[in-house]
Amino acid sequence: MALYLIGDVQGCDSALQRLLDKISFSASRDTLYFLGDLVNRGPDSAGVLRRLMAMGTSVQCVLGNHDLNLLAIAAGVRKPHRKDTLSGILDAPDRQSMLDWLKHQRMAILENIDGHEVLMVHAGVLPAWSAVQTIALAREVETVLRGPSLGEFLHDMYGDEPTFWSDALAGNARLRVIVNALTRLRFCDAQGQMEFITKEGAGATPPGYMPWFEVPGRQTASVTVAFGHWSTLGWLDRSDVLSLDTGCVWGGCLSAVRLQGQGGGKTPAQELIQVECEQAQKPG
Repeated sequence: MALYLIGDVQGCDSALQRLLDKISFSASRDTLYFLGDLVNRGPDSAGVLRRLMAMGTSVQCVLGNHDLNLLAIAAGVRKPHRKDTLSGILDAPDRQSMLDWLKHQRMAILENIDGHEVLMVHAGVLPAWSAVQTIALAREVETVLRGPSLGEFLHDMYGDEPTFWSDALAGNARLRVIVNALTRLRFCDAQGQMEFITKEGAGATPPGYMPWFEVPGRQTASVTVAFGHWSTLGWLDRSDVLSLDTGCVWGGCLSAVRLQGQGGGKTPAQELIQVECEQAQKPG
C-alpha cells in the first residue's frame, strides 16, 4: 500500500492519467490525497472529476479556490471568468452528480502516518491555528457546503475582509476567514493578518509580511503541512512543509509525493514523482 499527495491538477486530466500510470496506481491498494484545485483553467475538468469519482474511497480531496468557484458559478451567484474552463462540467448531463461529489469533499485533512501527523490544505493555515483547530474550523465550512444555506454562503464567500482571525467571529464573516486562509493564503504578518494581493513567490514578500509558514511560533510547526495553490513558490520539501503546486496548468509539472512512514514520530520519507504537462496557460 502506498500513500500519495498530489498537487493542483486544474483540469489537466491527461497529465493526471500519465502520473497515475507512472506511479502504477491501484485503487485497491493505494490512496491518493489531492490538495485542491481539481478543476479550471485546464482542458478537461469534467474528465478529472469523473476519474476521481470512479476511484471511490481510494481518493481523498481537499477543496481549493477554483473548486469553490465552480460551486459558486453553478449556484448562479458568480459569473464565469473569461479564463474559466468549466463549461464541460456546467453543461454536462451528469453535472449534478459531479457538483454533489465536490460538495462532499473536505476543506482540510489530518492523517497520522506511522506516528507522524500530516495536515493537508489547499493554501495555508493561520499561525494561531493548531492542526486540531484547523480541522474543526474546516468542518464548519464543510457543513455549510452540504446544507441548505449553501447559496447564501457562496454569495457572501468572496471578499478579503476580515483579514485576521478572531474566535469571536460569527456567521459568514467567520466562514470567509476560514475559506480565505485554507484556499487563498500565501502571506501574512506575525499576528496572522492576511495579504491577498501578492501572488509571486517567497522572494517577492511584501513589506511587513512573510510566507504563512515562516511565522515564528506557528502552532502547526510540529506537523507536516502539505499544500498546493502557490505555483510561483513551487516544490518545497521541509520537515514541516510540503508545497506541491508545480504549475501543471501553466506548462510546468504535475507532482506527486509518495509518503512512506518511518515510525517513531519522524517525518515521512518522500519520493517526488512528476510528469510534464502539455497545457500552457498564462497565469491570471
